[in-house]
Amino acid sequence: MSELTIGVAVVLSFLVLFGITRGRHFYRVRRETIYFPDLPEAFDGFTITQITDVHSGSFTNAAGVQKGLDLVNVQHSEVILFTGDLVNNKASEMDRWIPAFAGLAAPMGKFSVLGNHDYGDYIQWETPEAKHANLARLKQVHSGIGFHLLRNEAITLQKDGQSITLLGVENWGKGGFQKYGDLKKATASVPDDAFKILMSHDPSHWEAVTLDHHQQIHLTLSGHTHGMQFGIELFGLKWSPVQYVYKQWAGLYHHKERFLYVNRGFGFLGLKGRIGMWAEVAVITLKRK
Repeated sequence: MSELTIGVAVVLSFLVLFGITRGRHFYRVRRETIYFPDLPEAFDGFTITQITDVHSGSFTNAAGVQKGLDLVNVQHSEVILFTGDLVNNKASEMDRWIPAFAGLAAPMGKFSVLGNHDYGDYIQWETPEAKHANLARLKQVHSGIGFHLLRNEAITLQKDGQSITLLGVENWGKGGFQKYGDLKKATASVPDDAFKILMSHDPSHWEAVTLDHHQQIHLTLSGHTHGMQFGIELFGLKWSPVQYVYKQWAGLYHHKERFLYVNRGFGFLGLKGRIGMWAEVAVITLKRK
């Protein structure tokens, strides 16, 4: 065996070991600045911190989780947006984490949507009523941690006499995933010329629905893919097996003046760690052209 082969094997072994021991809370801040010609002047420089895919049922290390939450707060963004999958299956998974997540703070508010795991669709419930009660409890959890949960609806953010619209839809995914999201309903009372930011958990919604929507959705924020929690992002190379399933799977994408940002996720599921595709806190700055 050559020295090069041995060296590669050692590096890969170290990466795997690090990923399954410390990688689950190896949070990275990723920053993007996006320019829009029609961004209201009052929002020039507006900052958003996005987190997604918490999957609290997978957490065991309180100090590790708090490390990520502290990283969110030190960004001092004007809003914090959470784009779904707070739990793996049950609302009770969040019970021990409510005080920690309630500590997140942003001067213009915290807003959230549901992800595919939040509906309890992946486990067997004793009765339909039990499943319904679980979802009702999860809505209470969002309120308990200070997040305004948007379910196919819109709100207006005001600053210095000007406004932008924040939209939130329920989960909509391609293939066998639920299609609860209703962008038409969310935008029903929104003026065509409003500047719009959409929270939609699954990035497949962007190409399938959002790009063809009759109103321009300037920026969509998604998660869901986790970057498969495995991949390579080094020296400009970005690769993960998930790219063969999702065309938009991590980072920033655009079509004309419509942008999509896919967050790699805050938590983990299945693989109890992350290898090369680290947990993410995204900070997005809006700028006027």
